[in-house]
Amino acid sequence: MNKNTQSKTNFFLTVLDERLRNGKEYFLNIDISFKSGTKTFPAKVKKEGEDFVFIHNANKEKFEWKLIVDAMANYDSMVLVYKERGTNAVIEASDRNVTLKYEDSAETEEETTSTVKNNRNYLIKPPKANTLLKEIGIMGENGKIKNDMVRKYNQIDHFVELISDHLKRIDGKVEVLDCACGKSYLSFALNYYLRDVLKKDCHVTGVDYSEVVIKASKKSAENMGYSNMTFVKADLTDYKVTTPPDVVISLHACDIATDMAIAAGINNGAKAIFAVPCCHKELLGQYSYDEFAPLLKHGIFKARMADLLTDSLRCLLLEASGYTVTAQEYISPVETPKNLLIKAFKDGKRQKEAKEEYLRLKELLGVTPKLETLIKL
Repeated sequence: MNKNTQSKTNFFLTVLDERLRNGKEYFLNIDISFKSGTKTFPAKVKKEGEDFVFIHNANKEKFEWKLIVDAMANYDSMVLVYKERGTNAVIEASDRNVTLKYEDSAETEEETTSTVKNNRNYLIKPPKANTLLKEIGIMGENGKIKNDMVRKYNQIDHFVELISDHLKRIDGKVEVLDCACGKSYLSFALNYYLRDVLKKDCHVTGVDYSEVVIKASKKSAENMGYSNMTFVKADLTDYKVTTPPDVVISLHACDIATDMAIAAGINNGAKAIFAVPCCHKELLGQYSYDEFAPLLKHGIFKARMADLLTDSLRCLLLEASGYTVTAQEYISPVETPKNLLIKAFKDGKRQKEAKEEYLRLKELLGVTPKLETLIKL
């Protein structure tokens, strides 16, 4: 290829250089095909440790964009594919023309399994997110969502969907705290959506008391190249952050673990808290209300009332702590019987009325919810 072609290509390479410098964490590799006559000569740029290397004609050397331009002089044409999570940039160069175009890294969205809903617009899309979904055990090596993981996949994707509008409105770096993260399905899904879909700078911290799940999550983050994720073995009641989180999330933290998650958000000054509670055992043996005794003589009704009281009192305590609160259906009961999402946004206005209502109901029912003991009311 002539000097003019090399010069035009070099211009496009400066665009990719800026892309690489500002988004190293998204970079996968660069595949290059040089062509001379009918023969094709492959080359590659990949990351090794903290450095980038250029591999061509069995030689490997420290990468510089100039190496590509210099190599072009020996060939008739070149196709260069700059790959990053979610997007490919393709340069096609010959003495006739030089072009740069962008395309999705997965151009078609294949149906993953018949049990995944066809009418849902998934945000964590297979096959674009296949590396992520395989790493966290939701997708099999055949590229299909595992039958026993369909519900979990629907749960985490819909959680992300329900808070996506709020995430898009956050300016600057997004700090996320996943409380009682467990196997960290939601941590990884949310990190993928923020980094690889929205292209936002973010940091995700997962906290859990189990050393086993924390160790496994650290390994998965390392495998994925997610250096912006931190996993900590800690008791949520004592956990303190250095930077107030923009978002605190909690998905199906059992019983009072949801209270611990909400309290961690309040005590650490979270700007928003999104919690999907799980089982509710704490108040079941505490509350009583004589006037309702005929309605609650069946155990199933008493348990359901305990669920309602627990989450309603949580919402009042959030309002008393300076949050605007809404509660909505999280997901179809077909997917999980625990389908309530509590959304709380910090406005700094402690509601005296909410505190008074809470204290009145607490006395009326004869209960002391765990959340109250964990926060400064």
